[in-house]
Amino acid sequence: MKKLLALLTLAVLAAGPLAGCGEKPALPKVEFKNTDLSGLDYAHDFALTDHTGKPRKLADFKGKAVVMFFGYTQCPDVCPTTMAEMESVMQALGPLSDQVQVLFVTVDPERDTQALLAQYVPAFDKRFIGLYGTPEQTAAVAKEFKVFYAKVPGKTKDSYTVDHTAGSYVFDKTGKLRLFVRHGLGPEPIVHDLKLLLN
Repeated sequence: MKKLLALLTLAVLAAGPLAGCGEKPALPKVEFKNTDLSGLDYAHDFALTDHTGKPRKLADFKGKAVVMFFGYTQCPDVCPTTMAEMESVMQALGPLSDQVQVLFVTVDPERDTQALLAQYVPAFDKRFIGLYGTPEQTAAVAKEFKVFYAKVPGKTKDSYTVDHTAGSYVFDKTGKLRLFVRHGLGPEPIVHDLKLLLN
């Protein structure tokens, strides 16, 4: 009987450390202020050209957090305010801003030429990059990123506007989709969430 008890005691003592090895400590829950898209299976990549004429894809920016906005240069409201907001975000981040890349993807490939994007986008911050493609490439990227855009006719053929999704996607430094930033919330929530992603 004593031998049986001794064997049971040894078995319990031996099992204790093994049980502990299998348990992983719970990861702290990240509290984003913007919409958390972590784990969703879309917005994987794009194939576009930047405002210097260089072909670009998402992997080019690995190692940086990426904020990606879809708009157009003749947009009267959402686009300039979003770009100005991102300019304020970069200023608020200070030295951390060097780890952030802002991308402006045009949904108006007919009018937004490379030269126009080169003038418009870096005017907000010289590090910002404008991206464009053919109408077919633009449609493919919009589909991949679940972005809506549609022409609204104007008084003349070239005076149309473009209705489009008013928000930005944020990717972490590994290129994974993490956040959707709604338009008009101000810089503070974006600064807060980018700091979480960068640390």
